[in-house]
Parts: sequence; structure tokens; C-alpha cells
Amino acid sequence: MTPFEPNLSSLAVARDVLLTPFGLDEGKLITTLGTMFTHKVDYADLYFQFTKSEGWSLEEGIVKSGSFSIDQGVGVRAVSGDRTAFAYSDEISQAALLDAAAATRTIARAGAGRVKVAANVQPSGGRSLYLPHDPLASLDATAKVALLERVEKIARAKDPRVVQVMAGLAGEYDVVLVVRSDGVLAADIRPLVRVSVTVIAEQNGRREMGSSGGGGRYDYAYFSDELLEKYASEAVQSALVNLEARPAPAGPMTIVLGPGWPGVLLHEAVGHGLEGDFNRKGSSAYAGMIGQRVAAKGVTVVDDGTLQDRRGSLNMDDEGNPTQCTTLIEDGILKGYIQDTMNARLMKMPVTGNARRESFAHLPMPRMTNTYMLAGDKDPAEILASVKNGLYAVNFGGGQVDITNGKFVFSASEAYMIEDGKVTYPVKGATLIGNGPDTMNRISMIGNDMRLDSGVGVCGKEGQSVPVGVGQPTLRIDGVTVGGTA
Repeated sequence: MTPFEPNLSSLAVARDVLLTPFGLDEGKLITTLGTMFTHKVDYADLYFQFTKSEGWSLEEGIVKSGSFSIDQGVGVRAVSGDRTAFAYSDEISQAALLDAAAATRTIARAGAGRVKVAANVQPSGGRSLYLPHDPLASLDATAKVALLERVEKIARAKDPRVVQVMAGLAGEYDVVLVVRSDGVLAADIRPLVRVSVTVIAEQNGRREMGSSGGGGRYDYAYFSDELLEKYASEAVQSALVNLEARPAPAGPMTIVLGPGWPGVLLHEAVGHGLEGDFNRKGSSAYAGMIGQRVAAKGVTVVDDGTLQDRRGSLNMDDEGNPTQCTTLIEDGILKGYIQDTMNARLMKMPVTGNARRESFAHLPMPRMTNTYMLAGDKDPAEILASVKNGLYAVNFGGGQVDITNGKFVFSASEAYMIEDGKVTYPVKGATLIGNGPDTMNRISMIGNDMRLDSGVGVCGKEGQSVPVGVGQPTLRIDGVTVGGTA
């Protein structure tokens, strides 16, 4: 990757896109922030954003839908104690900024505060994890459609039982600029692309579905013919496996989770419970447990926003803080939480660079980036061979989690029975039911094959969606309740 200086390149672009066309400069932004500090406010920031996004979908060789949008605006936030006031505008102007700033003063305490806004801004350090591509400009419309047609052709050629193929392409070009009352000025240019493919296969009147895809912080050149072949093969294989699947048994059993995407269970059942806001309010099952054992020995979980080109990575979070790799659980012991600025301050803990927001029209909150479990020392074949009777889950669909008690329900979209240490036949309708902290303590073997997902994760929290990554090695977990259909 060709290195570039994010503080200079990104900031110059952000000024050209978000400030100069609207007659704004750093001095006017500091003036706006200053108007919020006529009362007792602890912190304030401005979040400017310009986003271009598109989506293409192809079915039966025809482009069934296409979308293109441009959004821009600014969010204005003031924090006083544990209270937050927030206003936003899709008009970028000095007048709109001052109006939004006036609206945020509703939470301020009366009287002049001791905290003062900085006299000037200082560009802050950032990372260089991805190039500032504009993915939408990297291919013309004809080439984008041709890419989807290649995916469909590859999938159809895999097996005559494939009766339907749906392929999708999505891209986003995101420019953000953060100005804070402490004088920090930070910017980032965030490309994001994704290809998805869904296949329906039919045999003897039975139809089953399989899907695959991937992406990251690239432009569309990332999707080589080899990668498109991989996505199509995985989707077809999943559909064909499900054609042969038998009803899943029910009851407590040993399960083996495959590497990569099954880490979504870790993300949901554990990750959300380690977000700072839930723990500050005492609503998480992990509240007040730092230093205590919350998982089996050997289990180490990190949230890492610094992985090169990954879907969940960011050069800076949405408060302008550099992202980092935060160890959440180490050898089974809870070490910390992921934090934004407000929750870290109120909990007297370090900021971890995990403030995220869906857009300028949303408040930031502590969110995961790329959350994964580190590898252990066991060969995956040894883990499977150790199971007398159990379930091997290699792919997951949807799930639900209650962070207050850690209870989760997850459906396996591809799973197999394990009999006498061997993977035998595929099963359908397997549902994993459990409690996050309890399940983490039931991990008995950890594989040496840690893998990240292919770049498809989307995380929802309080109505906001952000791109994330997950990962894990092969895991053996004992005594998990499986809800089945047999």
C-alpha cells in the first residue's frame, strides 16, 4: 500500500468538500463552539459529513434495482455531566451551525463554566489504514453491471441444480471532519465496498438457499475474478449442502464452531455486553466485573479498529480519537470495556477510540470495530476428533441477545453432525440457545486457525447501523443447548 499522511491528505479534502464551499473556516467553527460555553458545558463537538453511496442488484441476468444518494450535513453536540444535547442540520452554513448550537444549550447548567473552548484548532494524529479511494468512481456503470453478471455466470455454471442467482454490489465514499471544543481537528476519508451473492438450488421439489460475499475499505478493483469465484462457490456449496440436510436434533450437546464468521456469536453474546454505556449504567451482565473471570482459561478477546483495510477499521473514531486494539478479555479475565469520551470520563477509564455513529444525524456511542478471539494451540482436526457426539456449526444467520443477562438465540445456516469424531451429515434448523458469560466458560478447546470474516458485518444498536468485523478460531464448547427440528 502506498503510504499517505491522513492528517494532510484527508484534512485538505475535508476542508475542500465540507468547509470552503460554504464559506466556513476553522475560526468560524471555534466561534460556534464558543457560543455553547456561555453556560456550564463540559465538552462540545461538530461533526461534518459528506457521503456518496450506491447499490446495484442483479437477478435473472437483469439489473432489478439501482440506487445512488448524496448526503451531507453537520451534527452539533454538547455534553454536561451525563447529559447530552444534540442537534443536526443537512444545511451546512454559519447560520445553521449557530442555530444548532443554540439548541444544544438546553442541557447546560446556568452560570459561566470553568471549562473554556480552545482558542484555535490543532490537527490531530490519525492512522493510515486504507487509501482515500472513491469506490464509486473506480468503475463505470457498464463495468459494475458486468461484474455482477460475472458472479451470476460463475454461480450458474457450478451446478445444474442452481435455479436462481441474486448478486449485489454496494459502494460508499465517506468524508468526515470533527472539530472539538478542546481544539482537536481531525478528518478521515472512508471508502467501503461489498459484493453479495445469494443462490437458490432445487432438487426433487425441495429448494434451499446459500449466500456469501465480502468486501472492505477498498475500491471495486478489489473484486478480482478469483475472489468472485470464491464467493460464488461458497454460496452454491452452502445451498447444495442444505439440500441434503436432515432435521437437527435438540438438547444439550457439545458444539464446535468453525473459524471466521461464527465470531458473530462472540460479537453479540459478549461484545455488546462490554460496551461502556451499558456498563456505566449497570445494565450489562459484565458490569463491575473487571478483574474477574468471565471466560475459560485461554480465551482472549480484543476489539481492534487498526486492522489494514478491514470493514470495521477506522483511522479515527467519530470523535476524532485514533482507533486502537483494546484487550477486553485476557486468558478468561475481564480487562476492560470499549469506550467513547463521555462514558470513559464518567467511569474514570481510558478512551479506547470506539465512538461511532451512523451519520451526522446520529449521536455517537461506544461501538465495536473488529471484535475477535485470539488463536489457541489446538489443531482444528484434533478438536473435531475429540467430540463423540455433537454439532459442527460453520455458518450463522440471525440471532438475538439480551445484554442485561447475556441470553442469546442464534440460528445456524450451515451445520453438520459430529459422530465418533467425524463430521457426517448436514442438518437444518439448528438453533443455539445460551448465556454469553456461561457459554464463554464452557469453551474447552481453542483452535490455532483464527480467521476474520470476509467483510460483510453490519452491527445494529439503538437504531443505528455501522460496519463491523468479527472473527475467531475453531472452538469446542461443551453443554450448549441446541434447539432443533427433529
